[in-house]
Amino acid sequence: MQQFNPKISTLSLSIALLCGAAQVSAQSNSIDTIIVTADRQETELRDIAASVYAVDSDYLDNIKHVHIGEVLNSIPGVVFNRGNGQESLLGIRAPVLTGAGSCGAVQISQDGIPVRAAGFCNVNQLFEANTEQASRIEVVRGPGSVLYGVNALHGAINIISPTLGEAGGNVSLDFGPHEYGRLNLGYNTVSGEHAFGVNFNGASDGGYKDDSGFGQQKLNFAHRYSGDITVTTVFAATNLNQETAGYLVGADAYKNDALQKVNGNPDAYRDASSIRLHSRIEGEFASGASWMLTPYIRDTDMEFLMHFLPGTPVEENGHSSIGLQTMYSSMLTRDLEWIAGVDFELTDGYLRQTQAGGFGSFPAGRQYDYDVDAQLISPYVQFKFQPSANNQFSLGLRYELLDYDYDNKMIDGNTAEDGSSCTPSAFNPSGTCRYSRPADRSDDFSNSSIQLGWIHDFDSSQQVFVNVAHAFRAPQATELYRLQVNQSVADLNSEEVDSFEIGYRAARDNMSYSVVAYWMEKDNVIFQDSSRSNVSGGETDHTGLEFNALFDLTDSLQLNVVASYANHTYGANIAPRGVTVSIDGNDIDTAPELTGNVQLIWAINASNSAQLEWVHMDEYYTNETNTNSYEGHDLVNLRYQYQSNSDWYFAARITNLFDTEYAERADWTSFVGDRYFVGEPASLYVTIGTEF
Repeated sequence: MQQFNPKISTLSLSIALLCGAAQVSAQSNSIDTIIVTADRQETELRDIAASVYAVDSDYLDNIKHVHIGEVLNSIPGVVFNRGNGQESLLGIRAPVLTGAGSCGAVQISQDGIPVRAAGFCNVNQLFEANTEQASRIEVVRGPGSVLYGVNALHGAINIISPTLGEAGGNVSLDFGPHEYGRLNLGYNTVSGEHAFGVNFNGASDGGYKDDSGFGQQKLNFAHRYSGDITVTTVFAATNLNQETAGYLVGADAYKNDALQKVNGNPDAYRDASSIRLHSRIEGEFASGASWMLTPYIRDTDMEFLMHFLPGTPVEENGHSSIGLQTMYSSMLTRDLEWIAGVDFELTDGYLRQTQAGGFGSFPAGRQYDYDVDAQLISPYVQFKFQPSANNQFSLGLRYELLDYDYDNKMIDGNTAEDGSSCTPSAFNPSGTCRYSRPADRSDDFSNSSIQLGWIHDFDSSQQVFVNVAHAFRAPQATELYRLQVNQSVADLNSEEVDSFEIGYRAARDNMSYSVVAYWMEKDNVIFQDSSRSNVSGGETDHTGLEFNALFDLTDSLQLNVVASYANHTYGANIAPRGVTVSIDGNDIDTAPELTGNVQLIWAINASNSAQLEWVHMDEYYTNETNTNSYEGHDLVNLRYQYQSNSDWYFAARITNLFDTEYAERADWTSFVGDRYFVGEPASLYVTIGTEF
């Protein structure tokens, strides 16, 4: 960031030097890595003109994450803030995004099915997927392929369900600090053309801070029939009951030992549940063309105390959906392949916000109570043309029509539930209530996206790719209908982004690596202005370099290096609430320039392995005017695993090995100043398990 004093930590310099020597790979580190999300069918990485990073089940088994941030912080281009418990905020080729529609910038999916419906995302939706037992987690950085569709503006995360493999099972127990415990179960069986699998994990955490903690359960059932057609059916259910701890308030409060466990919101909680069911039905015609139909249903419900708002209201929200994804793929000529389909979705959603006692402009009783029905139809087509052995071109197009039908269950306007004004005060002499409810209305958004790609192979071990894309996200329902003060209608446009990236990938005898440079310009950015109105028309700019490299140092030592350098800045037409000066050209808050992850992996012998991990978070501004900042941090984690000859195993991991005082998240508000989610001190986790 240009306005910081020019200083580079030892870790920053180390990462830069390592990446200058060679850049890249991932836990899935070959150009020929098999992935799924790019075009809804298994595709080699070398045939994708995009930045895709995948971590497999072996890596997830080694990490044994308590929170998904432990995995995502090891992926280039991803910036992740853990909230309390299982809460999170995320950015891919972006700052950590906040606000009602921030979750619309990244599509979160399970097996290609978004975990939440179009228009009904939630910033914490990652806890609604079973990442702990996934067979793979794939991250697309930058606008997702046109085959993703809605909400893949900055990227996409696809969690692949546990593998249906050979008959057998596993059971393990995790133990950790503040009464943490987790039970993990998995079992597969095969009978002729049928395969069955069940996976479950249930965790309980007493919480590092006072009056905090969570209980969480995740369940996956799967069945696959393999005959003339293949039918893979997955049922997924999650449940979370969390006692939530709020922010620590005050400059550098996360360094104050007397405050670190203080919970200023002991009554805060979050209860959330979700279920999803989908069947992927696929086959081939005699001509060699392939087809796929994926019907699905989903249902989500959430209730939580909004401890971060005056009056601490309670929000209840949820939605139910039915949908269908379709795909047809064939070769038009020997060199030209095409993929086409249509996605459909119908959703019935609701939101209620209530407050027990009123004061000032915050009335008691119901503040919002509305239903929203949504309909989505989205056709797409992608062409892949290979005119020569060394060159491949792709063109993708998608059209999306999203309709909302909003029904207000209360009196319109910004009054109390009974139509009366709020209590006048020195700050609110008119008695105007804070929250405003639009009258019943319908809104529709039609958008088109395009993606152009080129891949050139220098030889079988190195290639360059170029990806040019235009993507979008429609406003979320809460941005349109959850208004404040005197705004009666939110006249919003879809956010749009233009993206260009160029990357180089290569593999050698003892290393694989890649480097990617990108430029993105986002228009019609939606934000809450100085009068608390939801408006669009803002602009932001995003540029960066991403590196990952995997080195086989010896037969038993491996070094994995990941680093990202990014510059995210405000453009014109943005004047957020509480900001009275121009911020055009300022760094966006919570946008560190340099992030990195270095892992040294040691296969001690056939039974023992160890891993040392170094995680770097650069300093970043915590407000739009760039007058307040967080200094960043460096963390070290140590992991060890023993696998016996009799199919039982033992694992131990120490997070924050050097007991660094740090903040999982830092920000600043005009109401309270600096505030933080505190990072936990050095912690030991132990796992004991067996396979059968």
